[in-house]
Amino acid sequence: TNLDHSLPLTVGEFDEFGNAKENKKHFDYIYSYAPYLNIKKMDYPHILITTSLSDNRVLFDEPAKFTAKLKDFKTDNNLLLLKTEMNAGHGGKSGRDSAIEEVSLDYAFALKICNKI
Repeated sequence: TNLDHSLPLTVGEFDEFGNAKENKKHFDYIYSYAPYLNIKKMDYPHILITTSLSDNRVLFDEPAKFTAKLKDFKTDNNLLLLKTEMNAGHGGKSGRDSAIEEVSLDYAFALKICNKI
C-alpha cells in the first residue's frame, strides 16, 4: 500500500511510516513487519477477518488478498473466515442494532472455536 501513492492516506502517512517507494531503508523496515508479505507455510490459529466494501481507508481488496494468501499457505484445519460488510465504511455499519450484530459475530466466532456452540 505504501508503494502506491494514489491510494487514500498513503502520502499523508509518510511521517509515521516512511516512504517505501523512495527510501530503501523505509521499504526494508516496512517489509519486515508487513502481515501479507510475511505469511509463511505454517499452522495458524482460528482467524476471523472483517472488512467493509465501502471502507476508503482499508480497501476491501487488501483483506481479501490477505485471506486468500493465508488460505493457500496455512497448513492446519483451523477456521479462516472473511466477512465483508456490503453497506459500511471504515467503522462498520452505523446504528445500535448494527453494532450489536457485529459484536454478536465476534462472540459467535469465539464460542465456536472454544467448542461451545
